[in-house]
Amino acid sequence: MLEHGGRLREAATRYDIPLADWLDLSTGINPEGWPTPLLPASAWSRLPEENDGLEQAAREYYGAEHLLPVAGSQAAIQALPQLRSPSRVSVLYPAYAEHSAAWRRAGHTVMAVTREQLNEAVPQSDVLVLIHPNNPTGASFKVEQLLDWQMQLAARDGWLVVDEAFMDVTPEQSLCCYSCRPGLIVLRSLGKFFGLAGARVGFVCAQPELLARLNNLLGPWTVNTPARWVATAALKDRAWQNGARRRLAHDSACLHTLLMQHGLSPTGGSALFQWIRTPQAVQLHEALARHGILTRLFTNPPSLRFGLPGNKKDWRRLAAVLVGIDTTNFSGANA
Repeated sequence: MLEHGGRLREAATRYDIPLADWLDLSTGINPEGWPTPLLPASAWSRLPEENDGLEQAAREYYGAEHLLPVAGSQAAIQALPQLRSPSRVSVLYPAYAEHSAAWRRAGHTVMAVTREQLNEAVPQSDVLVLIHPNNPTGASFKVEQLLDWQMQLAARDGWLVVDEAFMDVTPEQSLCCYSCRPGLIVLRSLGKFFGLAGARVGFVCAQPELLARLNNLLGPWTVNTPARWVATAALKDRAWQNGARRRLAHDSACLHTLLMQHGLSPTGGSALFQWIRTPQAVQLHEALARHGILTRLFTNPPSLRFGLPGNKKDWRRLAAVLVGIDTTNFSGANA
């Protein structure tokens, strides 16, 4: 199993700090997620039903003509490689490692390509997998460029798979409204922006024929009834969504400024995290963890991802710890 952010219990044991005393900045999840109400009792006693309004709410929110609810976008990441015969798959690097692992596990030839190599990689690929905006670098692409790659791949029955887990703050950059095009597959999730990671709700936007094949592979009831109920309500709550977009953009800028003030210049980022690439990533991660602050450590390339603190107390704590660990020891180390 690959490592992910949010392994808080493991960190609590390793550093001998009680679970409740941690500030978890490792996941990139909105710390002020959608406020879940009390669910009706029927949500726990009925099997999931497709005509409960979830699909319609999702189509309106994403602007996608056809989509399939799945148990988090991770379910689709693992299943999609099983729908193709052995292929040449180019995956953006650095990026969310589950994509490469899933395609390789299914017997495909996987090539890691940097952003600068993408134009050259497309003609040599059957499948191109991108995270947009990228995790952890925050890099984004012009819609016109993405659609050009889609057309090149579709001309030879290829796929462009775009993971938009961090797209909600900038919906104008999404490809969901183009997902009826051949070979274009867009993955969305309620885990990050809505802060509903525990509900495990995601969506695949694509042509109906591909969605039918994916649905047959995944089987019935992939999203449980309580999760469907919560997801439907969250997707309809436009007032909360608009407020969250403004707040997250503001808070991300504040995090960027705070890190800069302590000599930790972000190499990239998005509305939900900042990313620092440095040869001393392990040392900085350890220094923060010893003070009960968990960041997401990447070893290849050496880097850290900082999620957003959730309240004034958390912001003050992060600022105080950055002062206390003397970040000048890590200044100027960005690669």
